[in-house]
Amino acid sequence: MSDPNHQSSSPAPRQVTFRGGGFAPASHRWIGVAVFAILFALAELGTRQGWIPPLTLPLPSDVLGTFGELYASGLLWAHLSVSLTRLLVGAALGASLGIAVGVMIGLFSYVRAGLVPLTAALFPIPKIALLPLFVIWFGIDEGSKYALIAFGTFTPTVVATYGAVDNVDRSLIRMGQSFNLSWISIVRKIVLPGAMPGILSGLRISLAIAIILLVAAEMLGAEYGIGAYILEAGSLYDLERLFAGVAILSLLGVAVSSVIGIVERRLLDWR
Repeated sequence: MSDPNHQSSSPAPRQVTFRGGGFAPASHRWIGVAVFAILFALAELGTRQGWIPPLTLPLPSDVLGTFGELYASGLLWAHLSVSLTRLLVGAALGASLGIAVGVMIGLFSYVRAGLVPLTAALFPIPKIALLPLFVIWFGIDEGSKYALIAFGTFTPTVVATYGAVDNVDRSLIRMGQSFNLSWISIVRKIVLPGAMPGILSGLRISLAIAIILLVAAEMLGAEYGIGAYILEAGSLYDLERLFAGVAILSLLGVAVSSVIGIVERRLLDWR
């Protein structure tokens, strides 16, 4: 016979709230702005107080003033427009070809057997070291710059793309086959959407590499461009202009990352 007092003392069922949503990324953009503002203030204070030598880091306010002068003179757009054209053309060529080759490697075993060793051989080559070779092949004008950026973007995009295709859940593919979906339908409705997060993550890295190669290419035989501007400022020991050019590259990287984020929200809204 059960004890009624014991039953009354047992704890009541407690509802456990779902906490899985805590792993979903939340947008706190103000934190990123605050981090930049704090770093700017610390650099300004440290330079003014003499904690940071002026030959090491100029006053951020002076760099901001140089940026304003560059904008007022019209040179900002003259340099930035040329750099953006080179970046867009070179990265578009390399990324589009890299995605196409990566998808084929992921889908076709014969292509994988032939191109994976070639990609593994090309991937570790320092792309900047190939700039003199591209100059010989394509000339010192725009062709060599496009080729360097495209080649530097191509190999990491290939690796990221076929890795993303390989990571698609095979049970989803088998499910599509059980419903008698055609090969094209499985690729279009299952493989490509499932691989898209990995492809876009690889593009972030590839485009960052493209910006680095853009600067290297513009330091050789270029009159206009952010890389040419930085090279000129460095040769004159003009730290304000040098850091202004570096700040432009940083803003360009933030802009590229933001564009990838917008594309992710549009293409991956199903998640």
